[in-house]
Amino acid sequence: MSPESRPPADHAGAAAVVGRLVRAVPDFPRDGVVFKDITPVLADPAAFAAAVGWLAGVFAEPFDKVVAIEARGFILGAPVAYERRAGLVPVRKVGKLPAATMTQGYTLEYGEATLEIHADALVPADRVLVIDDVVATGGTALATVELVRRSGAEVVGIAALLEVGGLGGRALLADHDLRLLLPAS
Repeated sequence: MSPESRPPADHAGAAAVVGRLVRAVPDFPRDGVVFKDITPVLADPAAFAAAVGWLAGVFAEPFDKVVAIEARGFILGAPVAYERRAGLVPVRKVGKLPAATMTQGYTLEYGEATLEIHADALVPADRVLVIDDVVATGGTALATVELVRRSGAEVVGIAALLEVGGLGGRALLADHDLRLLLPAS
């Protein structure tokens, strides 16, 4: 099936099968942080297929590249890129990419960090879908959007499996088309 003829993503079905498997892990990686663990989703073939199917279909618009955020975004972004016949561009933590890079700092719920992308990974004509597993503070996604913009490419939207409530991520990303399979309640 071509990406243009794809039926709308089954939000309710995907949310049900994925939502029952996401587990909250308190005090990881630090005290006071509740980590949202998607590894049970990845281990379950039906849930993984539902997650990837939803991510691949949630934006009907064509895009050239999936920009996947380290590390769990890679796991989700690669099959989405394959499904949509798009290229895959990894956004990594500093020091992990071998060629010339662009970097962008950001704040997360338990500190600060920096992301990087290969300087030649995107071109100004590229239309990009940003994929991550979880939106918490929104800092990682916003830093990734900034890297895409600095490359001259256009962000079609941001898609993630779930949102961690109370950390302001959705508000920080309010100027972007953010789609969440499991928004915080």
